[in-house]
Amino acid sequence: MALTGWADEAPRLAPGPLASWIRGELEALRRLAPVPLPVDLDGPALLGERAALLGLRRRGTVAPGGACRLLETADGWLAATLARPDDAALVPAWLGVEPGPDPWPAVAAALRGRAAEEAVARARLLGLAAALAGPLAALPPPPHRVAARGPRRARAAGAAPRVLDLASLWAGPLCAHLLGLAGACVVKVESASRPDGARAGSAAFFDLLNAGKASVVLDLAAPAGRDALRRLALASDVVVESARPRALRQLGIDAEALVAERPGLVWVAISGHGRREPGAAWIGYGDDAGVAAGLARATGEPGRAPLFCGDAIADPLAGVHAAVSALEAWRAGEAVLLDVALRDVAAAAAGAPADGAAARDAVVRARDGGHEVEADGAQEAVSEPRARRPAGRARPLGADSAAVLAELGC
Repeated sequence: MALTGWADEAPRLAPGPLASWIRGELEALRRLAPVPLPVDLDGPALLGERAALLGLRRRGTVAPGGACRLLETADGWLAATLARPDDAALVPAWLGVEPGPDPWPAVAAALRGRAAEEAVARARLLGLAAALAGPLAALPPPPHRVAARGPRRARAAGAAPRVLDLASLWAGPLCAHLLGLAGACVVKVESASRPDGARAGSAAFFDLLNAGKASVVLDLAAPAGRDALRRLALASDVVVESARPRALRQLGIDAEALVAERPGLVWVAISGHGRREPGAAWIGYGDDAGVAAGLARATGEPGRAPLFCGDAIADPLAGVHAAVSALEAWRAGEAVLLDVALRDVAAAAAGAPADGAAARDAVVRARDGGHEVEADGAQEAVSEPRARRPAGRARPLGADSAAVLAELGC
């Protein structure tokens, strides 16, 4: 709640039981884990860890992280993310305007005369992350789908999986981090030319998600690097990645084929909009994926602007769910390709049955310099974001390449 709503107004309740949903997911992970999870691992707190470490606050139609904004169009609202250095350079092709050093005023002015659906479609064709601010789904989607199956493999009692982390930013690395806390041995692989972009951000946040993982760097432009990547995948029990399907296929990595080839391989594919067309080609991040799920429109009020719900809310929701689903499949000996879409996880969490008083019956009021919620006769203070202490420093880029590749005979 502290990250939801206008900066100068009381915080807003989330449009659905997001906190209790992620608490239930983490409880499931505790039951599945071969080793006890740390006692300080709290599901709802995971939703605000990045904000706590970066000092982020609620900003209404501007996402707490600043890279995504809700913008009014001629017939509705959309969310657009300009997170990468090259994104602003695509604005002229998208909207026909030249942005200044701050691209947002020109983008906002141009969109007021455009239809939302056409603007989103054009942004996606150009490789920009954009989404319509629509309503919550009447029938929430499943939080993941099984896109392929392969031969099963029996698991020894008390065993822990070997995890290959090919993901970047938040959801995928969080999934691999949680599997590591559950006893897995995790190897993080990054491209020599395009390492995880989170390395350039908050060191504390990167350390939180990546401490304890071995670090391998590969030259994926070279045949030897691509061959090593394939061999690493086949030597793993669980692979976690967050690329669009075509990106890995261009490297000779076909997830469906590897799941069919390697008995018991659990492949976790996390993306903004899933692996099925047309969404497989769309870029998506935690903020705009939450908007696509309907959270922003449901958080706002009728007749007023939609509002961001939390900080990149779909990322931690998807990361936790992916870890639970992966560990469950691995323990069962399944070989599966799990298609985890940020948008679908956020929609499923928002549409889950509530375990307490409905949000419409709750009252938010000021209290002791902060705010509290009264619902069903009980009061609860609105907590500020908080984060765990990193377990240590993440390994330097490529620090373990030689040792890990030597085990493969590379």
